[in-house]
Amino acid sequence: MTDPGYEEGDVCGRNGCSGVIAVAPVENCSCHIAPPCGACTTPREFCPECDWRMVDDETTFNDFKVGPVKADGSWTHYRPRPLDPSKIDWHSKSHTHSSMIKEGVYPQSGDDAADKAAVLELVKGSFGGRFDQFGNGRFKYVAYTD
Repeated sequence: MTDPGYEEGDVCGRNGCSGVIAVAPVENCSCHIAPPCGACTTPREFCPECDWRMVDDETTFNDFKVGPVKADGSWTHYRPRPLDPSKIDWHSKSHTHSSMIKEGVYPQSGDDAADKAAVLELVKGSFGGRFDQFGNGRFKYVAYTD
């Protein structure tokens, strides 16, 4: 049995499938506004024989959506996981040697609506921090960690 294919032109190989992996064309590209866009970075590889799609093989690892692991041990693709606006959710990013950026979303209405104090309680650094942006369901907070 051979390893399954992941790249264009590879034989699929899933459950005995002999289809050849193809790449769907990009739809709704917005790279002219802010490259690279989601349409261009979303995996488009698929098998026309068995209907396998690479994007369906994604899993979450260290705050990233990652594709399946190839035979050589590398991931086929990775990208930040989408944030969930129904709760206070964020990505942590490096900033300086003594701070980090916590950029995310929060619910604006309904039973789970959050205010600045609720967000601060979750993202505050060991030595405080400051909001660079807060409003319209999005925030950017610089957390002082050292």
